[in-house]
Amino acid sequence: MAMEIVILAAGMGTRMNSAKPKILHEIAGQSMLGRVVATARSVSPQKIRVVVGKGADQVRAAFAGADDLVFVDQAEQLGTGHAAMQALPDCDPDARVAVLCGDVPLLPA
Repeated sequence: MAMEIVILAAGMGTRMNSAKPKILHEIAGQSMLGRVVATARSVSPQKIRVVVGKGADQVRAAFAGADDLVFVDQAEQLGTGHAAMQALPDCDPDARVAVLCGDVPLLPA
């Protein structure tokens, strides 16, 4: 059975008190989102969709050339469930879909 991964990376990150999107802050030399993407890649999914919102241009720029990522815009940040709903209609209805949070960088595969 096919597997797809949706990474939620559209959060406002207001507690970070930074102009940089929360998910682009680094932990041991790699962004939080970079670590989550690496974990997602390690399980060889059919597709990886990244839901972006605030700072979407910065996130896309940080992952320029990553042809295996599909970016999905969440125009209005209306919560976590709403973010997931932005990507799910494009997912294969027969695939297993794992939804990961872009700000949980230590999640093991």
